[in-house]
Amino acid sequence: MNGPSLPRRTLLKGVGLGALAAGATACGSVNGLGAGPGDKIVIGFVSPRTGPLAGFASGDGFVVDRVRATAAYAKGFTVGGKTYEVEIVVKDTHSDPGRASQAARELISRHHADMILASSTPETTNPVATVCEAQGIPCVSTVVPWEAWYFSRQADPRNPKPFTYTTMFFSGVDQFGGCFVPMWDRISTNKVVGGMFPDDPDGNAFRAAYPPILDNAGYSWVDGGAYRDGTTAFGSMISTFKREQCEIFINAPLPPDFTAMWKQAALRGFRPKLATVAKVLLFPADTVPLGSLVSNIATDSWWGPYMPYASSLDGETAKQLAESYQSASGRQWLQTLGSVYSLFEIAEKAFTSVDTPRDRKAVATALQELNYSGISGVLDFTRGPVPGVALQQPVGVQWKEGIGRWPYEMVVVDNSLNPAVRIGADLTPTNP
Repeated sequence: MNGPSLPRRTLLKGVGLGALAAGATACGSVNGLGAGPGDKIVIGFVSPRTGPLAGFASGDGFVVDRVRATAAYAKGFTVGGKTYEVEIVVKDTHSDPGRASQAARELISRHHADMILASSTPETTNPVATVCEAQGIPCVSTVVPWEAWYFSRQADPRNPKPFTYTTMFFSGVDQFGGCFVPMWDRISTNKVVGGMFPDDPDGNAFRAAYPPILDNAGYSWVDGGAYRDGTTAFGSMISTFKREQCEIFINAPLPPDFTAMWKQAALRGFRPKLATVAKVLLFPADTVPLGSLVSNIATDSWWGPYMPYASSLDGETAKQLAESYQSASGRQWLQTLGSVYSLFEIAEKAFTSVDTPRDRKAVATALQELNYSGISGVLDFTRGPVPGVALQQPVGVQWKEGIGRWPYEMVVVDNSLNPAVRIGADLTPTNP
């Protein structure tokens, strides 16, 4: 068990998604057997293709096309000695949790989905998973801290219960701490950390779990205060960080909110020696609004061309996938390429390990018991930190001025959690 202890879990809040489950009605299922169309397996995929979270999903179309072209998907899955055509149906949430819930319901009722995949932030994954759990549809999520996915969906977060049909893979707060603290330790500071965490599932999960991590590492904690997503004025928070002399900065906001805050911080003279951010600056598009202000900001990287991994579908390496995306799109690679690709690896592994794709309970059990190696490395759903969750070990990276075609590039500066990944440059203070 690699997750936080129960006392830390009890601090995490629910977000009222139980209403989604209450409003969902079972569709086309008798004793756990789906009513999918004939010889076809239908896989739904939900992500925020438009709206403020669109940066997370900007490579999703490329990945879906790439997966469809693999032999496994193009020729169909062999399940129980029978070959099934595979159809992938894509839904856009428009970065809205309500639309995410609606997309899941449409995939179940209209498209007769046998499995639903979801990616990118609790605003997407949690509503989808809640509907799937209520209706008994196997579901896999990613690019969401596991605590925000697991505890926020509980009827009572202080008495969590395992889910039956919904699973996920990604990192958690402990992994963020294990990635960020070694970088903090390499910069000379007063060990005072300021945190920018909104009043949303990610923010609440980080706010609850970070103080014990900081205390154990010998750092003190200054909370900038819960705020609503979409806030544009951060003067009070910045004043707090300056008054408390915060020389390290952490966060987990929506990207537009951080852009506003960081620009205001520069104008108001808040210049932490090291900024280690989460949920933002994960993708090249996030760097554009900040320009030179992005230089040497550190974050976590759970996937990239520097990862020594390869596809379980056709053997394509992480580097080849990233380069293929850049060649096809003319845009810089992004981390969610590997995450979304892994969702479809997992779907193929689960379906081909059961006797029939219509036995939803069997497919869900296969997901819970899955342990394989693919484009995101080893994903083991049997080890926890809680049932149905597989952990990834990220590396620390900084955005540095590019030496090639890209203005800024993500470069590995710390591999404490994942020594298999090579260091690409020295860690540099964000503000000397």
